[in-house]
Amino acid sequence: MRNQLIILNLIFALFLFAQEEKLIQLSGLVMTSDSLQSVSYSSVLIKNVGRGTISDYRGFFSIVVTAGDTILFSSIGYSDEEYVIPSDLKETKYSVIQLLTRDTIHLPETMVYPWPTPEQFKKAFLSLNIPDDDLERARKNLERERLKELGDAMAMDANEAKDYYLRQQAASFYYAGQAPPMNIFNPIAWAQFFQAWKRGDFKRKK
Repeated sequence: MRNQLIILNLIFALFLFAQEEKLIQLSGLVMTSDSLQSVSYSSVLIKNVGRGTISDYRGFFSIVVTAGDTILFSSIGYSDEEYVIPSDLKETKYSVIQLLTRDTIHLPETMVYPWPTPEQFKKAFLSLNIPDDDLERARKNLERERLKELGDAMAMDANEAKDYYLRQQAASFYYAGQAPPMNIFNPIAWAQFFQAWKRGDFKRKK
């Protein structure tokens, strides 16, 4: 019987406490003060209680509070803001839009020296081999000498081999049944010979 009386007294005390401490469903948005963009996953904490929640990716939050509570809003990169729930609220639902100001932290200048002395830095800088960028590599690949080397080393594909064979066959058929002309009487051949002679094409190569 005594235990039952204690339980009834506790229930009555809790009921009186609930009547005094009016519960309020607090909902709202956490946004930036300059561009009104949502602050995702910001902390919403009831001070001196140790209870809180986190806003979603749209900045929306919802938490149960009591009248007179101080709500602390915080997020990385923003200054902390506090909001006090009015104590004269008559409704059990309350909505707010909390704005956070960006907090820019200016760090002091830091000088990083990978070399102990200026002489070592100068030596390493002068011997530095900077790789070519895409534009420089493209310029080298498009040089006339480079293209000539690639063209001389490139073998004929199937179409080129077929065309060469057909041209040889056509030339042999053109003079079929007669003696082909001799280039010794061809002035164009003589001009090409003199040009090759001036270029040194007939010099002995070591």
